[in-house]
Amino acid sequence: MHVPSLSEVRRLTEKQRDAWWTVLLVDPVATPLVRWTAKWTRVTPNQITWAALVLGMGAAACFAQGEWQWLVAGAVVYHVSFILDCMDGKLARLTGRGSAFGAWLDYIFDRVRVLICAIALMGGQYRQTEDATFIWLALAVVFLDMLRYIDALEIYKVRLKMRQSLQQRAEELGFDQAVPNQAVPNQAAPAAGERTASTAPAADEPGRNAPVTPVPHQSFITRLPGYVPLRDFLISHRIRIHLFSGIEFQMTIFIIAPLANAILWPTVVAGILLLAFEILVVYRLLLATRNYERTMASYDQAELEVKIQQVNPSEQASLA
Repeated sequence: MHVPSLSEVRRLTEKQRDAWWTVLLVDPVATPLVRWTAKWTRVTPNQITWAALVLGMGAAACFAQGEWQWLVAGAVVYHVSFILDCMDGKLARLTGRGSAFGAWLDYIFDRVRVLICAIALMGGQYRQTEDATFIWLALAVVFLDMLRYIDALEIYKVRLKMRQSLQQRAEELGFDQAVPNQAVPNQAAPAAGERTASTAPAADEPGRNAPVTPVPHQSFITRLPGYVPLRDFLISHRIRIHLFSGIEFQMTIFIIAPLANAILWPTVVAGILLLAFEILVVYRLLLATRNYERTMASYDQAELEVKIQQVNPSEQASLA
């Protein structure tokens, strides 16, 4: 197959926003490898997924030894495994050979890798120290990893449902569009991170192109000093605002902690940071649902005002 230039491969395969670990430490290696793989081999995305799992099991075998030299080896192998894990999706997007089964396989193997590596890492430390704390840490790592990805899936479903409901309601009213957290037809998109909700169309101009007035909605986060410049800087470099996600959680435990030969406290800190950022994600979802409810209410008000304009003047007072 014809393989485009590296810059084009980056455009086609790299996510618009991603974890900082992936943007800074994985994509610079994974993207050129994906281009080389597509150009010179017949390797499929699913084969890369399997290879990532095998390397993940190799990392677990190293972690289980418990000694620092083996921990370093395990950290290196785990990072290579993660690079392959990022490559399978990129190769699928580049070659068009992605599949629903491949996406499922990738998700399941990711969870299996975390499971076996957590058990191996903490089990090796328990064998070295006979400290039962590491057994509890293994359970905590597996639990938090599953909680993170289950929560992400459910939040995606809720946001998708709200987006679809807004779109359907906007079409019923004849508006041009409806997008998440805002419903502003025929207006330029708001600045990044701005949340808006529309009021009803003017009563004397009902219909498809009725003007609306955005109502800004800001959380305490956007009002923090320095937050907006930091957010814009990160976005301009493809780094998402969610600075400590499941990826950074894994990398702290399976790469940074083994390299530092200090498993206990990095794992505890990683767990606290993950929970803190997940609480922030849930808070942002709460704001989005409130904004969704306001927007839907504004649509109901718009529909009522249009109906009032369509009835006889003698009946308008009773409807109002």
